[in-house]
Amino acid sequence: MSVVTKGRIRQRADLTYKFNMTSGRHGWLRLTPAYSVKVVEELIARLDDPLRVLDPFCGTATTALCAAYHGHEGVTTDINPFLVWFGQVKTAHYSDATIASTRRACAHVLEAVKRGTVEPVKPPPIHNITRWWCSDALQFLCALKGGIERESEEDSAERDLLMVAFCRTLIKLSNAAFNHQSMSYKEDRQLTIPFDVDVSGVFAEDTRFVLRGAEANPRGVASVSFGDARCLSDAVADPFDLVITSPPYANRMSYIRELRPYMYWLGFLDCGRDAGELDWSAIGGTWGVATSRLTDWERSTESLVPPLLEVALSGIAHSANKNGKILANYVARYFEDLWKHFNSLITVLSDGGELHYIVGNSTFYGVLLPVERIYAAMLEQLGFEDIKYQIIRKRNSKKELFEFDVSARWSGPKSGTWPRATKNAPTSMGED
Repeated sequence: MSVVTKGRIRQRADLTYKFNMTSGRHGWLRLTPAYSVKVVEELIARLDDPLRVLDPFCGTATTALCAAYHGHEGVTTDINPFLVWFGQVKTAHYSDATIASTRRACAHVLEAVKRGTVEPVKPPPIHNITRWWCSDALQFLCALKGGIERESEEDSAERDLLMVAFCRTLIKLSNAAFNHQSMSYKEDRQLTIPFDVDVSGVFAEDTRFVLRGAEANPRGVASVSFGDARCLSDAVADPFDLVITSPPYANRMSYIRELRPYMYWLGFLDCGRDAGELDWSAIGGTWGVATSRLTDWERSTESLVPPLLEVALSGIAHSANKNGKILANYVARYFEDLWKHFNSLITVLSDGGELHYIVGNSTFYGVLLPVERIYAAMLEQLGFEDIKYQIIRKRNSKKELFEFDVSARWSGPKSGTWPRATKNAPTSMGED
């Protein structure tokens, strides 16, 4: 395996979600952990023949849509039902008639809200909901959603597009702040919206933005389905030529935490317990009950742990580190799940299939977790060749944190295994 670097390493905002915000359908929904469509474009644009492209960690369906725009077949899966729904809406083909009828439905919705002739929906069961929205904003959103449900048919393309616009509006009218690594709240903790401003115009503009993206249909096809990345053969069929993905990072960033406003409003979540259960089922999830379960979690006897990982786990779990054992368990579980994923992946790859994993490294208590090297070691163990990890940007946090493209080519299994997990981690650095 080899390391590749390119000149001076910069933060490159164009290689983050920020680039997506003005990129048609890719800008429909803001998700801070999402990776830039520009990364995917640069990897796909060099390909000529139509390929089957897989993203086993769908997120906002960036890879699948990009592949379809370039005439390939994009296939993606996710364990989060909201992301599956959103990905299906984002990658669908829309006729001129559907776009026109959605535009009319938007006008009817706003007219009904203005006249007060719509039955508002009940506010979603979000804990401490007034921390998210002031009473005026909440009242408007409940009426708006009620209007959408009245003026569009259930499971129709029109309702799907209006609900995407609704998601954009609800976050704009919220007290959410995005000046940190993950979603937080504005400093005053309570947003007072100046309702002399035309808030209906916010939804109208969001609908126009969504419909402009919907007009640009991809020339290829994309499919989005529910599936566990640790059991890919249960979710997808036929071999894939190319994998481009950005899995959850080992940094305790919870997708559920970032998505819960949308998921509650659209009925994908009913309570905090459900959020925790869903996060526990995902790779790298630590929201709610997922955190408490890490206390008693133990590595499987089938875990394969590269020496680099053992060293990191030993440092994180040091007795001087408060909550060190829990965080070491979090890291160990993350890589145990990745090992299951990689083993599952080889069952759906074609001979010579190429991989690109966009992933960042992490630190815990000053212990550097070399995620890219651990990924590379696992891939090597499974028989992948041409393994490289290339720094693509500096992350705007700690100086030692970077984002990498870990790439490889599938060439069949090899014999041999890493030493199995043991209760006592080694005290010295193992070989790569």
